[in-house]
Amino acid sequence: MNHRPRKRFGQHFLHDRSVIEAIVEAISPCAGERVVEIGPGLGALTDAVLARVPVIDAVELDRDLVAKLRARYPSERLRLHADDALRFDFGALGPDLRLIGNLPYNISSPLLVRTLDFHPRIRDMHFMLQREVVDRIVARPGQPDYGRLGVLLQAFFDCESVFDVAPQAFTPPPRVWSAVVRMNRREPAVRDAGALSALLAAAFSQRRKMLRGTLVPWLAQRGIPAEGLDPTARPENVEPERYYALAERLAASGRG
Repeated sequence: MNHRPRKRFGQHFLHDRSVIEAIVEAISPCAGERVVEIGPGLGALTDAVLARVPVIDAVELDRDLVAKLRARYPSERLRLHADDALRFDFGALGPDLRLIGNLPYNISSPLLVRTLDFHPRIRDMHFMLQREVVDRIVARPGQPDYGRLGVLLQAFFDCESVFDVAPQAFTPPPRVWSAVVRMNRREPAVRDAGALSALLAAAFSQRRKMLRGTLVPWLAQRGIPAEGLDPTARPENVEPERYYALAERLAASGRG
């Protein structure tokens, strides 16, 4: 399938067969499961997954690719949705979804956050992302990459980095390494992702500052006591569970 990659869509097409096979092994798709591919592109991963399951859904924004994919795959095997994944209603596809894809790096973080809207309907997600984004998703307190994105996503998913991927596995090769992340749905640690997101924005707004100069006064303005929070700590040293407890208080107050 001939197609010139478009920079505005952040297109880097995966072509390395060994990497594709490793991704499919990590996903381990089975017949009867609702697999949803975000950004099928030229169909490299699509082909490999369709060798395991009879049908998948896919969401693709690029109109040229949509036309080529529709010409290549029968509709009873590839249910193609010509739409922007940042606006697409994944909930309309049913329950127990398995989301996969080589995500465009320029939308990966907002797209991951958007999946929280559909958390109850998602079983798991396997995505190829920029490696530094995966490092942020799985980071733990005290690590350099620990921050807002990881704490937020870990409240709803158990996250792990599966393996790294070199730039040469793509056409055109990106300037950075990539990695595959696995995210399995967990019981939510908070009831309100919006309250947690707002709290984390305040906490990590100035990473080098102690919380007494950022999060503690932010909470006080909303009438939330900072119980159990060390005001001399920096945001990267606070356990996720502490943030979750504060977010619960914030949500309960109605001031999130």
